[in-house]
Formats: sequence, C-alpha cells, structure tokens
Amino acid sequence: MTDLTTPDGTAEAWLARPADIDATAPVPGVLLFMDAFGLRPRIFEMADRVASWGYVVLAPNVFYRSGTAAEVAPDGPLDSDEARREFFKVASPRISGLTTKRALPDIAAYLEALTSRPDVTTPVGVVGYCMGARLAVRAATAHPDVVAACGAFHGGGLASDAADSPHLGLAAARAEFVFGHADHDASMDAEAVARLEGALRSAGLTATNEIYEGAGHGYTMADTPVYDEAATERHFAALRDLFDRTLR
Repeated sequence: MTDLTTPDGTAEAWLARPADIDATAPVPGVLLFMDAFGLRPRIFEMADRVASWGYVVLAPNVFYRSGTAAEVAPDGPLDSDEARREFFKVASPRISGLTTKRALPDIAAYLEALTSRPDVTTPVGVVGYCMGARLAVRAATAHPDVVAACGAFHGGGLASDAADSPHLGLAAARAEFVFGHADHDASMDAEAVARLEGALRSAGLTATNEIYEGAGHGYTMADTPVYDEAATERHFAALRDLFDRTLR
C-alpha cells in the first residue's frame, strides 16, 4: 500500500509491479478503479495479475473521503445476495457522493501519481469495474494525451440521460476502448449499450462494446456470489490484448 496526495486529502492505493521489473527500463502504467465494494484483497489480486503482464498498476481507494481502505471495505464475506444488498446500503451514499466535480480532480491526482513514477512510461491505460468503469471513462476523456487505452467492465451509468453522463465526453478521447457489459444489467441496459455504441461511432473511436451473455453485474469479483469465471477470464484476455497493442 502507498499514499497518494489528492486535492481533498490522502488516498491509500495498492501498487503492483512486475516481479522482474528493471528499474532502468520503465514499463507502461495502468490505473485501476475499484468497484463499489472497495479496495480489498480481490482488487489486489486483479491488480497483481495485470502487473504480471509487465505493467505498473495503481489502484486507489476512491472512497478515501469516507475512510481508509479497511474502513470502507466489507467487514465480512459477500457470499450471498443478502450480504451484497446489505453492504450496498452503506456503499450507496459513497457512490453518490463521488460526484463528477469531486472525481475529476481525484483522477488528475491519481494519474499524476502514476505517471510521475520513474518506473512508468506514458501513455498509460485505465480500467474500471462497476462504478469504477465510469471513472475509467472519465479519465480517458479528460486526459486524452495521457490515456491511450480504457477498459470498462460490468459498469453502470455509462450512457445515461444525465447531463454529465460519461459517454458525452467521448468526442474528446483518443484512447481505444473495450467495454464488457453484464447481461440484463439494470444499470446498463440494452438501450444504454446502444447509446454508448452511437457515441463511440460518432467520436470515431476504435472500440469493442459487448454484452457478456449470461454474466451478471459484478461478474469479475470472485469474493461475491455473482462471480463468473468464464466471463472473468474473457475480460482478462480482452484487457491484456488492449493494453499490449496500445501501450507497448
């Protein structure tokens, strides 16, 4: 764990590096945005796996205003739908409190922390899960000169009717995008997926925008009952291909 300075305080972050990294030969960086369940062992595992591909990965506690990583993470297993629902009662105010106005300065600080490292080259990649997918897209649209690749998986609210919906900023992006949506996801339904597709096409961006059939919202999270191993491995393969072809 490491500490990052943000406009509103200090955010903890998990830092993952390739085991065989040579300090004299920097590698591309990746900013990983957690899901609503917080910065916890599952996120560490995912960051470590991406790092094993040859990247320096930084995963911040985006809920730092609400507490430390340990304080905002679940205090028990999320092994049932009931446990997930109960935790969401606590997490929902944190999600709604992370407004675009707050998120954008945070994202700038996270990118600065990553790109200022001597072992990191630019451009960088970003990836986000659940509500973190929105943050990943905002990073790519707000920092087109820095972010060359964006992955977003089982994200919600990516193309809504809101005035600050993430898809509305895509015209400013230059990254390549890979979206892997959950199937029958109320937070990102077929209409929203189609709206996102239209925005990607209008912006002239290279993108993959797919629904993972049979995979529920949160399918990559192995510490929850919605985990789908096949969909998770599919997402890892798509993400690795994205980063390797855009950041190398």
